[in-house]
Amino acid sequence: MPDVGGWFAQHSRKEDSTQRIARLRLALETVKTEVHEVTHANWLDVLLKIATDKGLKHVLIGTATPHGDALTGAASNTLAIVRYEQPIEIWQDQLFDGVDASLTLARGAVAETGSLILWPTPNEPRLMSLVPSVHFVLLDTDTIHADLYSAMAADGWANGMPTNALLICGPSKTADIQQTLAYGAHGPRELVVLLRHTTGAPA
Repeated sequence: MPDVGGWFAQHSRKEDSTQRIARLRLALETVKTEVHEVTHANWLDVLLKIATDKGLKHVLIGTATPHGDALTGAASNTLAIVRYEQPIEIWQDQLFDGVDASLTLARGAVAETGSLILWPTPNEPRLMSLVPSVHFVLLDTDTIHADLYSAMAADGWANGMPTNALLICGPSKTADIQQTLAYGAHGPRELVVLLRHTTGAPA
């Protein structure tokens, strides 16, 4: 068997956390992802301001998630918080027609490819990242890995994976045979990433 770990150890970039964050941000913004650097103290304020500026009326959150509960406690009366707590068959029409944004937590990210790693669970199902027009992703900067191999090794992917592990590199987009690029055809037309630093965000 090839020494995969040894190959990546030899060929991976020797970057520190600041460099990985910068490379991930550049890759995301290149494909029209909106990126905001936040802290544990202000991420809710930033999210709520973005929601107000975009005129959002609803934000979908998971069930029994710390970030979802925090948003519920901070949201104003003008922003309805919707919990994903019923089988999709019961509220499919509301999800597709009555929810304009969602919030999920990223398991991590890959700086090399500019990819967010989402790990769907019963508390945060896959549809949360596929249906609403605006997708907020909360990403802790200490979970940004240099490459996919590093992410898989650090998080123990070999020990068990969900039905779908998602790598998201930007808003949903497609192009027809005339090469006209359109956003939002098969998923969120806007991707908003909140890069959450442990202490303080860079100025």
